[in-house]
Amino acid sequence: MTAEPLERSLDRHEQLTRPDPYALPLVLRTARESDLPELRRLDEEVFQEVAYPGFLLRQLFDMYEEHFLVLDDGTGRLRGYVLAATRALGGDSWILGLCVTQDRRRHGLGRELMTEVLTRLRRDGIGVVRLTVEPANLAAILLYRSLGFHPEEPDAGLRRDYFGPGMDRQILRLDLPGGGGQGGQVQGG
Repeated sequence: MTAEPLERSLDRHEQLTRPDPYALPLVLRTARESDLPELRRLDEEVFQEVAYPGFLLRQLFDMYEEHFLVLDDGTGRLRGYVLAATRALGGDSWILGLCVTQDRRRHGLGRELMTEVLTRLRRDGIGVVRLTVEPANLAAILLYRSLGFHPEEPDAGLRRDYFGPGMDRQILRLDLPGGGGQGGQVQGG
């Protein structure tokens, strides 16, 4: 599995949906090692107390660089990212992070990031993608459901104390047509 370079301008999409016509266009591309300090800043800005520690973000980049995509505004600031992890054996994946800065939300950018990473995962033979989401995060749940994700059984995907006391999460699953995973049996997680 070799990484294809991805640098796709979102100019047209941005012009159609962005309220500020003078804002800089965004580029959806694969993360680079030089992005790590900015990725840490972005992760802390969006996820605050549950942000990845710097050393872990570095290791996730090293392991999953091909499926670590960013939204670059061209000024050295990243406005969003998505990170998907794949297992060495098996055809399944987990989305470990999806975020867009507050000032760029509600313009379809999370969908752009997810669509691109799902395309890459399918291309790489992944058949099942899972993710966790805070049950109260209705905007994220609606996005994931619109992309075809559904609650994983049992208990409609709700896992109490998944990340620790009081940190419940809903587990959602997407079976990718044409991927190499086994669509029936739930594995791991």
